[in-house]
Amino acid sequence: MKYTLLAFIGIIFSLNSNAQEFIVEPYLQNASPNSMTIMWETSFGEESIVEWGTTQKLGRKTNGKAFDVNFSESRIHEVPLEDLKRFTIYYYRVKTGKLTSATYQFKTPPFASDNESFNMIAMSDMQIDSQYPGKFGEIVQEGILDYLKEEYGGNLQDNLALVMIPGDLVQDGAKYHQWNEHFFKPSHKIFSQVPVYPVLGNHERNSVFYFKYFSLPKNGTPAYSEHWWYKDYGNTRIIGLNSNDGYRDAPHQYEWLKNLLDETEKNEDIDFVFAQLHHPHKSELWIPGEVDFTGKVVELLEGFSTKTGKPSLHFFGHTHGYSRGQSKDHKHLWVNVASAGGAIDNWGEFEGRDYDEFTVTQDEYGFVMVEVDGSTEDPKFTIKRISRGNNIRSRENELTDSITIWKKTMKPETPDSQPSISEGLETGFVVLKAGGFKSNRKEAFHAASHWQVSLKDDFEKLEYNSWKQFENWYYLEDRQKDDDLTDETTKKLNPDTLYYWRVRYRDQNLNWSDWSKIQSFKTTKK
Repeated sequence: MKYTLLAFIGIIFSLNSNAQEFIVEPYLQNASPNSMTIMWETSFGEESIVEWGTTQKLGRKTNGKAFDVNFSESRIHEVPLEDLKRFTIYYYRVKTGKLTSATYQFKTPPFASDNESFNMIAMSDMQIDSQYPGKFGEIVQEGILDYLKEEYGGNLQDNLALVMIPGDLVQDGAKYHQWNEHFFKPSHKIFSQVPVYPVLGNHERNSVFYFKYFSLPKNGTPAYSEHWWYKDYGNTRIIGLNSNDGYRDAPHQYEWLKNLLDETEKNEDIDFVFAQLHHPHKSELWIPGEVDFTGKVVELLEGFSTKTGKPSLHFFGHTHGYSRGQSKDHKHLWVNVASAGGAIDNWGEFEGRDYDEFTVTQDEYGFVMVEVDGSTEDPKFTIKRISRGNNIRSRENELTDSITIWKKTMKPETPDSQPSISEGLETGFVVLKAGGFKSNRKEAFHAASHWQVSLKDDFEKLEYNSWKQFENWYYLEDRQKDDDLTDETTKKLNPDTLYYWRVRYRDQNLNWSDWSKIQSFKTTKK
């Protein structure tokens, strides 16, 4: 009797251990105005069904495919839904065998011609930190979800269109268990209702798991499917790139991007271009993380924006902290959107540098909110840094940085340069002076000044060239504090020499004024 009971218990245990279950709950991929891809993973089972409709009664059913992920019985399921209506909320649930998920919602994107406004989030480097293993879950639940609820109210689908992730989703992409435990489980409440668009970071290790778990647009170079791609949402083109070793120098990627930007130039539906890639071109917190490839990408985007009048930005990560900068001569933003969970790169921990481009760098956790205005009259987008603080100081979704970029240019008024200079002529350290900032845009303020000194009035060869911004947060202090940007002390100039100088002003929306009237001065003899 004793052995019969043990055998019976063993059978029950065996049956339970083989019970079908969800390994990865449903999540959304590759949305378009008329389609949405739904994916999930089960412990076994080939059946891949999505029941869906515009009400909770559902009513329609679509079959998809299942495929192996790790040489076991577990299966990833992928079901594309077609013939959807644009900018419409749908309900769905997934089925595999006896498994049926909860019912979720999603909202299809608009066409560009609908001129709808929308929000997106960019965050990166959520790979697990053993000291704070629950940090990514906190960023999702107490950060993103609580922020959206408090800021906008209503449904998640109405408040958030998509999420961009420029790399390092897990600590080691070659370890199968990390994908669900460290990435999909903490983010389920978002990605079951909002599509996610990642690119490869170095921690993904170019793993096959990455390419199996994500169904990204396949419009990049065919031989490098899903390494680089683009996706349009309303009036914005989103570009995903691969900045990892072995791919960053592939000529195919650079040429593909160049051709895509040439096409985007002619596309009247696109107002803005948002690119994402993992590695920085410049990093104030961690210089060793920089790569030249990103600099080449930045140059392409800068040239594109100046030529077309369509503002652009690049999101990146790799350095675990937030930075926001802007190109000097172009309407292009540089935004590091880390860290969403990875150990922070604290000030002083690594070699850093105070770059002219960056106005804000913070060693912290957080995410970036992007609000895109689809207006036909005056489209714009706003970047907001929502901070969760760091290990020393906690922040509860505090807005710590913000910038708005309009597509249309409204130049500040040309500054008045002061013709007479007496201060510093004897020492060679000359003080240049100009009038106050003026603009026809009511909310505009003086955000940067650019001073040039030359031996000739064509300014082709510069003796002094200074670009300063109204703030420069570096190593926990604002190095531009109390500088009103209307005067500038040059480096030491040569004695008994005639110089020409000029200045221009920039507002906080990256609009430069015209150059001031050229003035001259002569330093005295020794």
